[in-house]
Amino acid sequence: MTYPQQIIGEYSDHMTTNTYVWYEKNRKNADEVHSHDYFQLNYVEEGYQYFHIEQKIYLVPQNHVIWIPANKLHRTTSEAKTVNPMLILFKEVFREDFYNDIHVFVAPPILKEMMLYASKWNKFLVEEEEQKIFLNSMLYSLPHFCDENHNLELPVLVDRRLIPVSEYIHSHYTTNFNLNELAEKANMSARNLQRIFKQETGITLQKYMQLVRILKSIELIDTNNFTLSEIAYKVGYKSLSAFTASYFAVTKTKPKRK
Repeated sequence: MTYPQQIIGEYSDHMTTNTYVWYEKNRKNADEVHSHDYFQLNYVEEGYQYFHIEQKIYLVPQNHVIWIPANKLHRTTSEAKTVNPMLILFKEVFREDFYNDIHVFVAPPILKEMMLYASKWNKFLVEEEEQKIFLNSMLYSLPHFCDENHNLELPVLVDRRLIPVSEYIHSHYTTNFNLNELAEKANMSARNLQRIFKQETGITLQKYMQLVRILKSIELIDTNNFTLSEIAYKVGYKSLSAFTASYFAVTKTKPKRK
């Protein structure tokens, strides 16, 4: 079936359609902070993206999806060589708590196939009946597809005492940090540092370090310039097996080069 050219166009909050599909290979990031009246489902087919939402940074690696409720201020960043994201916007959702929270999870095969099938409606401003039924079915099934991974959230530190600690970890993630040394940077005792850090971020310093290392490893994997063993050592692991176990614990997938 051939669709008229005039029904294809860019997204606007003034659209009258209940859904909108947007798919673009090698997408440039939306660095500007923005929000919209639509609920948003993003699928990263290739590469990776960071979603900056409120006081957290969410990593969405290849073959993962993120669900963003309506009217959430957000922006995306990525240093990946190629990013192939796809998003579907929904004006209305079902009355379940799931749709009002942010979720990041691995796209199961059936959801991946559904997302790619939906690309046939890329940028259409008039909904076909099949589009309405198909995307509504996908929306209804999302809570059942979701095997949420909270480990892909990196907190943004607000407490000024903790910022030097965060900066040190980001620049010294290849080595095992000394807790007393970090405490000195925060001008507090090691015990207080651990307590305040957990209180502000919801995770321990050790978990924060693990997240930073895995984020860096995903960036290195994307370059395709290093073996997995080389990457393991570059991000501070003493063996490939230790790195693989840590990577799986965070992403729920095993590291794999392109």
